[in-house]
Amino acid sequence: MLVPRADCIDLLLCPRTMSPLRLEGGKLVANDSGSERVFEYRMIDGAPILIDFEQSVFTESEITCRKAGSAIVRPEYTGLQRSLKRMVSPAKSGTRVNILNLVRHLEKNDGPSKVLIIGGGSVGNGLEPVYNHPRLEVYSFDVYVTPYVQFVADAHKIPLPAETFDCVIVQAVLEHVLQPSEVVAEIWRVLKPSGLVYAETPFMQQVHEGAFDFTRFTESGHRYLFRQFERLDSGANGGPGIQFMWAVDYLASGLFRSRKVGKMAKLACFWAQYLDHVIPAPYAEDGASGVFFYGRKTQRVLSPPEIITHYRGAQATRR
Repeated sequence: MLVPRADCIDLLLCPRTMSPLRLEGGKLVANDSGSERVFEYRMIDGAPILIDFEQSVFTESEITCRKAGSAIVRPEYTGLQRSLKRMVSPAKSGTRVNILNLVRHLEKNDGPSKVLIIGGGSVGNGLEPVYNHPRLEVYSFDVYVTPYVQFVADAHKIPLPAETFDCVIVQAVLEHVLQPSEVVAEIWRVLKPSGLVYAETPFMQQVHEGAFDFTRFTESGHRYLFRQFERLDSGANGGPGIQFMWAVDYLASGLFRSRKVGKMAKLACFWAQYLDHVIPAPYAEDGASGVFFYGRKTQRVLSPPEIITHYRGAQATRR
């Protein structure tokens, strides 16, 4: 099983004060330098729970009651079900290419590179080369405990020092946070100068994970979200074919009031995803199921007029 290799306990900070933590009586403790207040953070299954519950959609009682397990029930597929699941939800070839490019960039660094994975409760699509690389130190967190994370945190307040990481990966996460711009600001903060970010976020995708699904982005909206980063690449991640397949699922589910019927309809249209292989990238973006951004931390901020130029540049390639 792939697991993060890096030990991060000495790096962790209080998410409220961003001050160092100390271990006392099985808890991590921090003092507020501006008051007499002391903040305590419990450990569950060895994982520190570093969430400022006063500013989170989660409550301490619910985290405790479910022992920091996931709030979302994710079915496990075996046998034929697993094969059918792979048929309708295959690994995206574009992601594999993007991750390999990212790894090649990191290999140019002197010595090991620190990689932070936000939402790393499971190994994301195409991320095996990151976990398996001998020169990449993987740090991972999510809002629930799994063998793949070292601590539990809310990405609005990443409890880690500034300018620590060579790369941050945030895959299928930004739709699940209330304030994506705050999360991206935190990504910028924890990255070293010229550090890399790779993000994938849905565009034309139906609600998933129920109450914990909040936001969607067009390609240019996603690019502007990362306006404090130099663009190395961006575009569609899953095209109109995949989006059509998902739309059929939800259409059938609504018409027949049955998720099972929806999944059967989706399976009947699994072939639509392969049409994405013949749609040129610029044509896919406006109807994409998801988008990606790959960039480098800079001090320069993309101006509002420049995002219009960015979109028009993509449009010009279609003529």
